[in-house]
Amino acid sequence: MKPWLVCLVVLASWAQAAQATPPPSFQALVDATPIGGTLRPAPGIYAGPTTVNKPMTIDGGGKVTLDGGGTGSVLFLATSGATVRGLILQNTGQSHDRLDAAITISGDDNRVENNVITNSLFGIHLRQANRNLVKHNRISSKHAEASLRGDGIRIWNSVENRIEDNDINEVRDLTVMNSPRNRVTGNSIRNARYAMQFVFSPHALVENNSLSSNITGIVLLNSDSAIIRGNRISHSMETSSVGVAVKKSGEVIVEGNEIVHCAVGVLTDSPFNPEEKLILRNNRIAHNTTGMQFYGERGGHIIHGNSFEKNLSQVVVFGSGNATDNDWRGNYWDDYQGFDRNQDNIGDKPYELYAYADRIWMETPMARFFRNSPVLELLDFLERLAPFSAPDMLLRDQAPLFHRPK
Repeated sequence: MKPWLVCLVVLASWAQAAQATPPPSFQALVDATPIGGTLRPAPGIYAGPTTVNKPMTIDGGGKVTLDGGGTGSVLFLATSGATVRGLILQNTGQSHDRLDAAITISGDDNRVENNVITNSLFGIHLRQANRNLVKHNRISSKHAEASLRGDGIRIWNSVENRIEDNDINEVRDLTVMNSPRNRVTGNSIRNARYAMQFVFSPHALVENNSLSSNITGIVLLNSDSAIIRGNRISHSMETSSVGVAVKKSGEVIVEGNEIVHCAVGVLTDSPFNPEEKLILRNNRIAHNTTGMQFYGERGGHIIHGNSFEKNLSQVVVFGSGNATDNDWRGNYWDDYQGFDRNQDNIGDKPYELYAYADRIWMETPMARFFRNSPVLELLDFLERLAPFSAPDMLLRDQAPLFHRPK
């Protein structure tokens, strides 16, 4: 055999051996670090899974990869008072039943920050974990359709955690379940199913998040006393998409949000207790197919200072009834027909919204397919021109703003 051919065979053998050599165990490095110590591993790829069962700091500096090998979860943080930062975590298993996650936290007062999570079914899973900080992480799930991915962040039976400034893309949901008093602030969530859903999780704060191109923005279900403030929710335009949905939840404040380019801007029912009102104030609700949609309407909402702009339908009430039992005041309506002769920025007459032919698709589900079709548009025009019967008043704003709020 020629010498150069022998060299090629030897090099190929070395390459195969290098590929076959498994990465070193990360668990051994963790076990060798004393309580309260700091582990700064050499750059490279290490094998999971790894369990951290003592307070310590792991700092990967952005150059350490922890690989799950496609089986189970990668890192278990089963302690309190630990810090995990600067790691790249990848390649979890595929099991939704086991909740295969890049990081599973089951302790209190930990910090998980500045990590990159990729090709992981679930990103960060907090279970019976309290007062943890999850900040500045970049998270994506497996490549699959939205419903088959895992949650970017999942919080279960955990209280007073802070989820801050994370970049989350192409996951299923951010889910908070049976977990009161959690704060979700400053995050960017894109291309998910539910950007955020809170189920039986009262006293949540959802503030200053950017939610774009998700199927649905924020959902509250049986989660009282929540504050949804200062968020920008946009481009949720599938048939069932909603910017903010509040269901069976009372004493909720939706304030200072911008909700644009959604199928429905705000979807809500009435609280069980009339004293536990939904407060909707100072929001910009613009360029949506429907600005605000009610169902099971019995009143119980305070709707002040909002700007309704360029929505195809400003307000819709499904089923029988109307929205006149709510407190409408000081909202801006871009279709207001009136004057402001004393220039106090309050319209001289109330804003009143009536339902004409739109009652056909509101009350007959099969007719919704023809919504905004030329036939229904013509029928609506004729109804307004010469009504066959008295139209239904949906709402009356006694003091509409004449100029759009800045």
